[in-house]
Amino acid sequence: MARRPIALVTAGVLFLEAPAIVALNAVMARFVEAQSMSLDGLDPDAMVTGTWVLGIVSGVLLALCATVALLAGVRDKRPGRAGRALLIGCAVVHGLLGAVTVGLIGWGAFAFMTVVLGLVVLTLVAYGKGAGAPEAGAPEADAPEGEPAPA
Repeated sequence: MARRPIALVTAGVLFLEAPAIVALNAVMARFVEAQSMSLDGLDPDAMVTGTWVLGIVSGVLLALCATVALLAGVRDKRPGRAGRALLIGCAVVHGLLGAVTVGLIGWGAFAFMTVVLGLVVLTLVAYGKGAGAPEAGAPEADAPEGEPAPA
């Protein structure tokens, strides 16, 4: 199976997406600052700061997700519990943002978000527990000893 290339492509896409998200939030912060926008009477400076914080935190989390996928690809081992949780969260966010972007931005952005979602999910599935392989130390059949296993 092509587990390594999938994980490495996922890492590459997420590493490219991280600074793009920060840049997108920087542009939005600049618009809010230039127009002194306010939401329900909030301070425009708080809106600018919040936009910057959201962009930086999102970029860091995307880079962290990319690092988890990169390590999985380089080591060819499944991520740990925290890494899988991070990738699952990344997949959920991409799914939700994909649904929102189709209405706000268009089908191209939706397609990109769906491709990234698919890559993250494919990485998770490729490094999931083997469905056909029995657990270490587990008996191969549930039949009592001496009886043949059901077919």
